[in-house]
Amino acid sequence: MSSAHSDDYDRLPDAGSVGLSDPQFSSTRRQMLDLINRLQSTGVQADMDLPTIAVIGSQSAGKSSLIESISGIKLPRASGTCTRCPTECRLSSSNEEWQCIVSLRFTTDNYGQPLGQARNEQFGEVIFRKEDVEDRIRRAQRAILNPNTPSAKFLENEHADGGAAEVAFSMNCISLQISGQNVADLSFVDLPGMIASGPDKDIIENLVSEYIKKPSCIILQTVACETDWENQKGFDLAQNFDPEGKRTVGVLTKPDRIGRGDHDVWMRFITNEHKPLSNGWFSVKQPDSQAVLEGITWEEARSQEELFFAQVQPWASLDAGVRQQLGTANLTERLSQILSELIAKRLPELQDELQKLIQHTENSIRQLPKPPSADPVNEVLHLIADFVQDLSVHIEGTPGAHGLLQQIRPAQLDFKKAIRATAPNFRATTKDQDDAESRKETTAALKSYLANEEDASMVSLEKGRVIYISEVMERALLAITRELPDHYPFLVSNEYIKAVIEEWDAPARTLFDQVQHVLMTHVKRIVATHFSKFAHGNLQHHVTAIVTKHVQDCGQRTTSQIHWLQELEKRPRTMNDHYYADYKDKFLTLYRGSRQSSSNGDMVKMITKFTHHPSSLRKNSPEFAESTTKALTGLTEIGLSVGKPSELLKLLPPDPWEPALHIMATVRAYFQVAYKRFVDNVPNAIDYELILGLNRDRRLEDVLYKGLGITGPEAGKKCRELLSEPPQVVARRKDLEKRRARLESAKKELMDLWL
Repeated sequence: MSSAHSDDYDRLPDAGSVGLSDPQFSSTRRQMLDLINRLQSTGVQADMDLPTIAVIGSQSAGKSSLIESISGIKLPRASGTCTRCPTECRLSSSNEEWQCIVSLRFTTDNYGQPLGQARNEQFGEVIFRKEDVEDRIRRAQRAILNPNTPSAKFLENEHADGGAAEVAFSMNCISLQISGQNVADLSFVDLPGMIASGPDKDIIENLVSEYIKKPSCIILQTVACETDWENQKGFDLAQNFDPEGKRTVGVLTKPDRIGRGDHDVWMRFITNEHKPLSNGWFSVKQPDSQAVLEGITWEEARSQEELFFAQVQPWASLDAGVRQQLGTANLTERLSQILSELIAKRLPELQDELQKLIQHTENSIRQLPKPPSADPVNEVLHLIADFVQDLSVHIEGTPGAHGLLQQIRPAQLDFKKAIRATAPNFRATTKDQDDAESRKETTAALKSYLANEEDASMVSLEKGRVIYISEVMERALLAITRELPDHYPFLVSNEYIKAVIEEWDAPARTLFDQVQHVLMTHVKRIVATHFSKFAHGNLQHHVTAIVTKHVQDCGQRTTSQIHWLQELEKRPRTMNDHYYADYKDKFLTLYRGSRQSSSNGDMVKMITKFTHHPSSLRKNSPEFAESTTKALTGLTEIGLSVGKPSELLKLLPPDPWEPALHIMATVRAYFQVAYKRFVDNVPNAIDYELILGLNRDRRLEDVLYKGLGITGPEAGKKCRELLSEPPQVVARRKDLEKRRARLESAKKELMDLWL
């Protein structure tokens, strides 16, 4: 797309481009404008909304001529680059010699991605002759559009890139810092001219939008009177971001080109009746091409502009108030006033925003992993030590529902219930005698006998395969070899015990698997807490793999220990004689009572009821209660101590299946002793070998040192690799640090204003 304008004839000649004459701006206004210029030099506009003026409009709308008239310098036209990047003009009045400093401000990299901090490069030496500015700008524009070529080369050769530009448009801009006598105090940015169609239309609109979408951007909309309003570009886009027209200033250019009969149309703009704006519409008149060729001076151009609006109708007939909207001097004065007032209004807000941005940036930096240490070996050693210490705290136990030991406890309770559920379900009746009533009585009696040992829920777990007394007696008879007729080998009891112990393998393995899973999940979470910031160097991966292998090694020792405990239980033995004897006596009484209830059912029921509910029996069966009491008293008198009515059942005639009852009581009593021992020993073994075993005798640190290979001669190199950061983290930290630097620079500028 060519950016050569059809308004070349409006441009002032070299000799006449001298800027505004005698600007009378207050010192406060000047101070405000200087502050914004300094803030922009820090690049902080990338982070916050700084007050600025953006000049927009269609190509050939007289935009360049207006800028030349305000700034007093020429802009290049024929090169085709002047509309392809923003040009920032910073004007300031000074008693010193006129000068212009041309700089390149890079806010994006060679690929168009935002830089962490704007980079300002002075492009060439300070210019003291206005006629040298145009060529310098042309070269600067080539440098902006060819980011892969060193910009200094364009100072030597405008076409150092060899011809075509590398990019069609750029957000990077040229900055002109102009100062001297008869220079206005004003800052603005000239944006590429907008077009109605073509491949660059969207690119230009996006570039313009990036500026004018900011609430503190004053939109200077140029409109050429020689072109129908419908063909003007920019105003609709401006209204998208400023629908109420509060920050848009309209400028009608080329008023001498209005077609015959069209003056009324444009007068409605200047009187703010059509497309009204809060700051109104202005109109400026620049010299025509013939006057430029004849060498008109700046003073003559301004004089002709004043005569035009004073003598040419209908401009000359406008009210005095409206006439304040005519001429470049009035426009510049108003723009300077609007900008300085906006700056003054924004100052307190800028201070608050800066402080919040600095705090947010500091927080973002703190959230990043620490940069790699200059002593990587020591850094890795500290990381490992902190991790091991943290893990040790969790292994020892921490309060709260999410603690390691708290998460393991449900599995331990399930294990206890599973082992308890393997209790042999002996019945002292034959299968024919077994009924619901008998089972109910047996369960009730069992709960009574074990009331001080287990809660009711544990007793209710006895739902395994029923083993009737007839089966037990049959196995006992088949086991006799050379024993006397009234002796039965221990082999029968041992086989029943071993069968029960075999069932403990699955619950024990399940408990181990569940604990190992909980432990591994917990350990991986702690690993991530300490090493996730070093995932790029695979430190987290290596630590996770090493710790996982270490947990598996501890697990192998643990499973061996569990197997050893189970094998111990398969050889029935106990030193807790009293405990075992007490259980055997209870179960023998239980089974005898059940047997006797089948042959002496009524009496057994009455004695059992009298044992547990004496007052009820005395009320409902006083004769039986009285007889039972006499029997107990009589036995006591002859020296037989009988503590409970239920012990009277021992006086019943011997049961021929008494041997089976003893076997049943023996097995069931040993189960009570063994299962309680097992449900303690297995969790304790898992805790000792698997959980506490992870770091017993500082074992884990040694395992990590060896696994990571950080103790040998290559330790430094290995640790640097482990601590290496992902490129995106490095870039993120660099961007944040640059951002912090420019924010701090901007903060200093604001603070200096009040000092």
